[in-house]
Amino acid sequence: MIKNKIILPLFISILIIMALVNHFSAIGTGYFIAVILLWFLIVLWGSFVVSSNYHVKALCRNPQEKEKIIALTFDDGPNENTVLVLNLLKKYDVKAAFFCIGKNIEKYPEIAQRTIAEGHIMGNHSYSHSHFFDFFRKKKLIDEIKKTDALLEKFTGKKINLFRPPYGVTNPSIRRALEVTKHKVIGWNIRSLDGVVKDEKVLYDRIVKRVAPGGIVLLHDTSKHSVNVLEQLLQFLQKNNYTVVSLEQLLNIKAYAN
Repeated sequence: MIKNKIILPLFISILIIMALVNHFSAIGTGYFIAVILLWFLIVLWGSFVVSSNYHVKALCRNPQEKEKIIALTFDDGPNENTVLVLNLLKKYDVKAAFFCIGKNIEKYPEIAQRTIAEGHIMGNHSYSHSHFFDFFRKKKLIDEIKKTDALLEKFTGKKINLFRPPYGVTNPSIRRALEVTKHKVIGWNIRSLDGVVKDEKVLYDRIVKRVAPGGIVLLHDTSKHSVNVLEQLLQFLQKNNYTVVSLEQLLNIKAYAN
């Protein structure tokens, strides 16, 4: 359920009712401000928390899963460190999903090729991953997504179905763009924060405390500390009888279309 379709009409209705009541019995301006502020805070939360399903429906885990299975995802590659990640995944015989930035695919096409060759899923993570991505209008967003799709399809030979918005931020423009491109949005429920936290123990502890059946882990294949934490995590999962599966298996979806 996309919550914006409920919340916005609800708050508009509340404000209309308050305005009508105000004709008969004065309502303080502060009450109107409080309602608008509450709506703004809900929109802010819904925009920055991908699992909220506020603007778009995002698949962040499989809540029905009872078996000890979990999926690993990596953002922002390809990168020189992606090679180290691929080496570890091969060592532990694990498949993962990589949400790639278009300009990085252009820079490291051989790594993208290896990722596919070794059986991993590749998804769209925009072309530029710009800090201003959330301010782009619908047309520019569509261009970014389609440009990265075209780059990925050179390696997959199939249409890309999966998209992860940069920073996990969504808004009405992204929703309208995805209505055109038809991508499924993939989120997460186990966020490592390895993009900002460098302490490997803190990262490891944060992840393992959140590990549960049906979960999706978010890591980045762009730094050495993430690679080190990944090996520790794989050892933990192995020791605790968890099986790492693909997003396709965990969520019962298709990563590509013919």
